[in-house]
Amino acid sequence: MVTHVPAEAQGDERGALLSFAEAQRGALRRSVLGLTAEQAASRPSASELSLSGLLKHVAETELNWLRLAQQRPNERQRTEETWGDSFRLVGDETVAEVLAFWDGVVAELEEFVRSVPSLDDTFPLPPAPWFPKEGKVSMRWLLLHLVEEHARHAGHADIIRESLDGKTAFELVAMAAETA
Repeated sequence: MVTHVPAEAQGDERGALLSFAEAQRGALRRSVLGLTAEQAASRPSASELSLSGLLKHVAETELNWLRLAQQRPNERQRTEETWGDSFRLVGDETVAEVLAFWDGVVAELEEFVRSVPSLDDTFPLPPAPWFPKEGKVSMRWLLLHLVEEHARHAGHADIIRESLDGKTAFELVAMAAETA
């Protein structure tokens, strides 16, 4: 781990899980520090992933899980035809807009998670071949899943960024501290 996640207040499981999710978000956000739009959209490895596309994907994924937990429709729901657009900026979308959108999702998710009576509260999973029939997951599972999802993509972002200009996660943490 490149950054230290501060200890939560004694017994504050929600705070701890939210802090670990935010630590992984930070790694993804730092991956585009100092890059041009073209660099952020480039694909310097064998993968089709780009840094800007990863940011958009995790923002939309986090929104999707939030809407599932809230049991509300997802206003950015993807179809099979538009799924690929969740991994790249299209039209006049910018990294700054994606980050601002994600910040709004994060704020809404944190407010929602802090408002539920218990992390043991559940919500239904949608029908999908990869989910159990009539499956349910808890709010705790949701937060752990977001940590897992973001950490996986933060690792992708590390490789892409290092492929672009040789900057490592440690250097990006230092850059972020200088600009803070």
